[in-house]
Amino acid sequence: MAAEPESPQVRSDRSPWNWLLIIPIVVPLMTPIFNRDEPRLFGFPAFYWVQFLFIALGVATTTIVYRMTKR
Repeated sequence: MAAEPESPQVRSDRSPWNWLLIIPIVVPLMTPIFNRDEPRLFGFPAFYWVQFLFIALGVATTTIVYRMTKR
């Protein structure tokens, strides 16, 4: 007997973990959080070094969502 071909897996992107991806989008839009000169870090105003923190936040959030939704 010939084996029946396997049907392709249906992938659903409707995981609740995907809602975490809103965080790195919304947080940088809250400008009162970082729209200031003080505190300075290595001579850089808060506005600039907080931008780098947002990058780290986006990477961390994306990594968490990827690992939790990977099959």
